[in-house]
Amino acid sequence: MSLLRNALTLTAVALLSLAGATIPVGAADAADPTPGAPKKLFTIDDSRVDESSGLAKSSRYEGIWWTVNDSGDTARVFGIDKTGKVRVQLKFKAPVKDVEAIAVDSDGTIYIADIGDNNKNRDQIYVYTIPEPNQLEDEDDVKFHRYDFEYPDGPHDAETLLIEPQTKRLYFVTKVKKVAGTIFAAPETASREGTNKLTEVADAPASTYGITDGTFMPDGKTVVLRTYLDVATVAWGDTPTLVARSATPIAQGESVAVGPTGSDILVGSEGKNSPVYEMAAPAKKTAAKPPAATNPAATPKPAANSSSTEPKKNHSLRWIVVGAALLALIITFVTFPAGRRERLDRMAENARLTGQPPPNPHGRRRSNA
Repeated sequence: MSLLRNALTLTAVALLSLAGATIPVGAADAADPTPGAPKKLFTIDDSRVDESSGLAKSSRYEGIWWTVNDSGDTARVFGIDKTGKVRVQLKFKAPVKDVEAIAVDSDGTIYIADIGDNNKNRDQIYVYTIPEPNQLEDEDDVKFHRYDFEYPDGPHDAETLLIEPQTKRLYFVTKVKKVAGTIFAAPETASREGTNKLTEVADAPASTYGITDGTFMPDGKTVVLRTYLDVATVAWGDTPTLVARSATPIAQGESVAVGPTGSDILVGSEGKNSPVYEMAAPAKKTAAKPPAATNPAATPKPAANSSSTEPKKNHSLRWIVVGAALLALIITFVTFPAGRRERLDRMAENARLTGQPPPNPHGRRRSNA
């Protein structure tokens, strides 16, 4: 029976291989794991950070993210570690109005964006810069620089500042409900003398509640934009293009930053004890590619009047017939070994010549009755 079972197994494998089916190597060989769900990395539980309105990964310190409070706070930034603890507070003496975003460039300069304008009545918006500190120690009078900017078509409300990693050029994304906001670019080299004129670049992805934060990914090829409910990946270029969207585990989303690995992201909210989640940046799903035909020109096409199910039926029937034939052949060889079959043939021939009953293949004599 073991021989028969082995033969049947080999037959089944042969049939599956001929039919193009995939044969599992073993029970332990599972499919590639899918990316995990967003996980909470930490909670900002410091009473000084009660309206976190931006998040940016430090260029100088591993495991540190910088954040700022929304409008109503003084000019200060906080450095937070992976446990949610405030490791450092940096204060600078500037008359901020409505700080809404924060970013860090590759040289370790922190940009604080005073760009909020709910009533759309500001003639200018401001970006302040301070250096990341040499040590994670509180400072009360950090030296700063201020850059003034002006939109080409009048005031806009905005909560997003982007810094292109390679060129360090600044971009602003306006916050507009239910329709697409606008991406504006600063001059290639912003000046602290006079007012820098912004230039319209492209439309941002439309959002029900508007875009509340954003970040370039380290390669400079993609941008992730945050809304109250989701995040969107945008392919950067002459015409920024939406790639994919993903929901986030928290509502009232206010911040997004590059995550610990450099390829993932952090998303945060506002309010006291606000959680910060780590998740994958949205990516477009890749469709499985069908196997290429050896000779595409010779690939048959179904006839106009033929049934769509008929080719499948004929194909299945053909493999059933082939399988049955192989199985019958194997059973014949297992049941009747070559030596025994030749002996029975000789006994049958002798019986015919002598007029005796033919031999019984099961080893019992036939009755003459």
